[in-house]
Amino acid sequence: MTKPRWGTIAAVLATAVLAGAAAGCGGDDDGGGGGNGDVSGSISVMGIWVGEEQKSFEAVLDGFKEEYPDVTVNYNPAGDNLPTVLSTAVEGGNPPDIAAIAQPGLMQGFVDKGVLEPLDYAEEAAVDNFGQSVVDTGSVDGTFYGLMWKANNKSTVWYNVATYDDAGVEPAETWDDFIANSDTIKASGLPAYSIAGADGWTLTDLFENIYLRTAGPDKYDQLSSHTIPWTDQSVKDALTEMAKVFADGDNIAGGTSGALQTDFPTSVSNVFSDSPKASQVIEADFVNGVVETTLEPGTGFNVFTFPQVADSPPSVVGAGNLFITFRTNPAIEAFIDYMTTPESAQIWVERGGFSSPNQNVDLDSYPDEILRTTAEGLSTAEVFRFDLSDLQPAAFGATAGQGMWKLFQDFLQSPDDVDGIAQKLEDSAARAYGG
Repeated sequence: MTKPRWGTIAAVLATAVLAGAAAGCGGDDDGGGGGNGDVSGSISVMGIWVGEEQKSFEAVLDGFKEEYPDVTVNYNPAGDNLPTVLSTAVEGGNPPDIAAIAQPGLMQGFVDKGVLEPLDYAEEAAVDNFGQSVVDTGSVDGTFYGLMWKANNKSTVWYNVATYDDAGVEPAETWDDFIANSDTIKASGLPAYSIAGADGWTLTDLFENIYLRTAGPDKYDQLSSHTIPWTDQSVKDALTEMAKVFADGDNIAGGTSGALQTDFPTSVSNVFSDSPKASQVIEADFVNGVVETTLEPGTGFNVFTFPQVADSPPSVVGAGNLFITFRTNPAIEAFIDYMTTPESAQIWVERGGFSSPNQNVDLDSYPDEILRTTAEGLSTAEVFRFDLSDLQPAAFGATAGQGMWKLFQDFLQSPDDVDGIAQKLEDSAARAYGG
């Protein structure tokens, strides 16, 4: 599930955005390489960022302008309408020069249509700054098309510090210790888990974190593309581990039935409270912006990395925004090259509300310790994989009341039926993939 957006652009603006994209297209071929002053022209960028996020991105564009004073960047904010607006522009033959998208599946579709330009000129710098795993996320059949510049770390556990102190437990590094701690927290008189079962995407996030760590990245990739079925033993093994969280309804705020009626913001407020209803919630680095709380970060609530399972390497399941290009010229290449640098990310990092997978961004630039922790998880991960549900056909991976969302809700209710839910997941996936 792509993280909820906290600002959207009205649908009535879509036409204006599309017109702006067309007007800004056709990056100028003036100038050539050989120095920042030798690159000139005008390029258009379409992105999801509006409101405060737009202001932060425009500050990044100001940094680019300092490096390339003869390049003009026209930014077109499309908000949550970006996939529709961008696809319409592509179909009409007037895409922007560059787009910042949140769905690798959208990128794959554009590659299949032959409308994207490879970013091979920036690949070496991207590997040096972001690591091979992030580059792989933006690659199709071994060709680099998308630079994942902004990311969300979905491999995090948020906890109420007082409840951990009362139970006498510390943040767990291993899955076995995490499960044991949860039992200890329950024994102290409080349910360990707050689960947003009403929002099926939170359940897919939990499965994806467990699966990446139990099955490994290769199997994760195979399951993402439905190369292996959901009845594969690796899926059943991950479901068995997931059931350890769901099995004891008394260790979930509101019990199993209550969890199925709990939405995401409520799951957070259950933990971020002076009178908590649960000790911890498993979700992404954007949790802190979901509800208001009187608790202070660090002392009232805190975060730790999703624990490793067995000997799994440091791994992150995440979402993010990838820069893709529909044309190439020196100005466009200069923009992408700039975005591979830690300096480009650091501008937004220092403004807050931003996590960078760039390994060379100074962690001290983040405005608080929690952001530093989640950002460090992103930048030091040996394995990064994009949210698996976002890589599926929408009918299976991202539609309320069906597919993964619905079936993991069923599994929350009946966690002992591993074989049954695996078969239902496979049946649903096969239908979505046209089988």
